[in-house]
Amino acid sequence: MIEIVTADGRAEQELLSSLRQRSGEVDRKVTAAVTDILDQVRQRGDEAVREYTTRFDGRCPECFEVSPQERDAALELVDPRFLEAMKRAMENIARFHARQKQQSFIDTQPNGVIMGQRIRGLKRVGLYVPGGTAAYPSSVLMNCVPARIAGVEEIIMVTPPRKDGTANPDILAAAAIAGVDRIFLMGGAQAVAAMAYGTETVPRVDKIVGPGNIYVATAKRLLYGVVDIDMIAGPSEILIVADDTANPRYLAADMMSQAEHDVLASSVLLTTSRRVAEETVAELERQLPTLSRAEIIRQSLENYGAIICCPTDERMVELANELAPEHLEVMTANPMEYIGRLDNAGSVFLGQYSPEPLGDYYAGPNHVLPTSGTARFFSPLGVDSFIKRSSFIYYTRQALEDAREDIVTIARREELTAHANSIEVRF
Repeated sequence: MIEIVTADGRAEQELLSSLRQRSGEVDRKVTAAVTDILDQVRQRGDEAVREYTTRFDGRCPECFEVSPQERDAALELVDPRFLEAMKRAMENIARFHARQKQQSFIDTQPNGVIMGQRIRGLKRVGLYVPGGTAAYPSSVLMNCVPARIAGVEEIIMVTPPRKDGTANPDILAAAAIAGVDRIFLMGGAQAVAAMAYGTETVPRVDKIVGPGNIYVATAKRLLYGVVDIDMIAGPSEILIVADDTANPRYLAADMMSQAEHDVLASSVLLTTSRRVAEETVAELERQLPTLSRAEIIRQSLENYGAIICCPTDERMVELANELAPEHLEVMTANPMEYIGRLDNAGSVFLGQYSPEPLGDYYAGPNHVLPTSGTARFFSPLGVDSFIKRSSFIYYTRQALEDAREDIVTIARREELTAHANSIEVRF
């Protein structure tokens, strides 16, 4: 089911290379199809959205917008235990993200110069939430809560209608407790286009966030610049660093927790123990038949799963930083020792009782994370994702005169004489 590789400088690099290629380039047919959808929605608005919704979702709702009454009524329709769990998760998410909030500042200097930075939330943000067979109400919380803390004025949400033309009640309930302002029943690239361009019904947004299929992801990529987006997400991935104290039962379970997302998902174990590697393979075979998405998990592990036996702890850390995974678990005797050594990861889970699903649903840190090695330079979704900054400058006449010679010198060196003139005409 899964290959055990001994790190020798070559074998692991070949494996890592194959993992990097799993996302690949978006199929040209997908890009062409999405481009056509975007153009049609931009030109024809709601009419185009109705046509695509009927074609792809089977039925278009009579009214795109979900009323506040229908949204709030979902709170009575969902399982009370689920609702209470979601509320507790939201409290954890809010507590964590509140620490990320930045403050505006003013810097006054003795010569009368005043400078500063103003921080405020975006005016309107659009949240895409899958609502069909892959409905993730937890994503509503992860995207909406930091936006609220950032001070976003209005949060709208789009989610595909079910086959009967209605909304998923779990999604509506999550939107109700998270504070989503307006909800529209539409999905796919056409919903992304509606938020980016605006239609007769859907207001234009400044940023689009949230997960989706290849058509949604492609639409977001093509519309970047028309609107801001959170990130271009690839298939899910987990990397586990483990020594000989790790429990193979836990390792196997955590690898499969990511493999069940998608046949393109990647689950990799780095370990210094051959015994742990072999026992983990046995645990994968034992646990797999008990899981509902066993066939997806098997394909994922066969194609993009691996166990790499490393000669040293240092080599594990090197490979982890090179792979820059979305999720990184540390299952070692002293996991806290790794915090300062693991530089490239979306989210790090420390110890045997901090499995990845804890971050997906409950702990507080965001589960919208960089994938495909982009954790080398991207960060998780957070409060900073929903703010904009602008600076301001005030100089007195004397302060500008004191800086005059330096500014003019730099401007003339760059052969921008109008810049220099802008300073000199004042004196």
